[in-house]
Amino acid sequence: MLLELALEEDDRSVLKEVEDKLVSIEEHIRGLEIQRLFSRPEDAGYSIVEIHAGAGGTEAQDWAEMILRMYLRWAEREGFKSEILDMLPGEEAGVKSVTFSVEGEYAHGRLKAEIGIHRLVRISPFDANSRRHTSFAAVFVYPSADDDVDIQINEADLKVDTYRASGAGGQHVNKTDSAVRITHLPTGIVVQCQNERSQHKNRAMALKILKSRLYDLEIQRKQEEKESLHKSKKEIAWGSQIRSYVLQPYQMVKDHRTNCEIGNVSAVLDGDINRFIQEYLLVQASEAS
Repeated sequence: MLLELALEEDDRSVLKEVEDKLVSIEEHIRGLEIQRLFSRPEDAGYSIVEIHAGAGGTEAQDWAEMILRMYLRWAEREGFKSEILDMLPGEEAGVKSVTFSVEGEYAHGRLKAEIGIHRLVRISPFDANSRRHTSFAAVFVYPSADDDVDIQINEADLKVDTYRASGAGGQHVNKTDSAVRITHLPTGIVVQCQNERSQHKNRAMALKILKSRLYDLEIQRKQEEKESLHKSKKEIAWGSQIRSYVLQPYQMVKDHRTNCEIGNVSAVLDGDINRFIQEYLLVQASEAS
C-alpha cells in the first residue's frame, strides 16, 4: 500500500522508508530462520570458549590471539557481552591459550559452529626471511551451566593447585600464589584461572568453568553421542581444520565443512563471521532432517 503510493507520487523519501522497512523485515526473518535451527535447550544460553595455539611457537600464538580478537569483535557487533576468564600469554607475542565467555541470545547455539581447528596461511611477520608460514589454533566451545542445572561437584574429586600468575595484572598478581588450577579427577578435566587478583575469586571462576565442562558432558551423555566433546579433540595440525584463512599468495577464507568462501579476509578477521555460522547451521539442520 505504502509502496504503491510512493510509486504513484514518485516520492523518493517514502521509497527510502519502504526500502529500510523491507531490509529490517528481511533481517528479522533471517534471524527467526536461524533460531529455528537451535534445537537444544543449551543453545539459548551463553558460551565458554577456549582457544589453544598449535605447534609453531610465536607464529601460532599470534594466530590464536588473532582468533580471539575475531570472536571478541563478533560479540561486540552482535551486542553480546564478553569477558576473558583466563589467559596464558606467549613468550614473545600472542597467547598460548585463552578462555572467555560470551553472553547473549543464542550465543552458544551460534558459537558451537566454530568448534574445530582454524588454519592460517600468511607471510610471517616473525620471519626475517619473509617466508610463508602455516599456523593452527583449536577452538572449543562449551555451554554455560545455568544455576538451576543440578551439576554436583564433590570436593573430594578435585585436585586444587595454586601458583604464581604470569603476565599482566600488577605486582599483587605476580607476587602471590593467586592463580588456581583445578583438576577434576574422575574425568581428567583441567581448568584454571589467573585473571583475578585474589585466589578466592580465581577459584570461584575456575569452578564455574569446570561446571560448564561437566554440564557439556552431561548433555552429551543424555543424547547418547558416541564421543564426548573433550575426547573428540583432533590434533591441531594438517588434515583436521574446519576453516582456512589464506592471506598469501591470495586472499580467501574457506569453510571446509560447507565450502562457503569469502574473499574479504580483513572483514572476517574483524568479526564478520555470521555467514559461516549460518551456512554451518543450515548444513547441520539438513543432515539431521
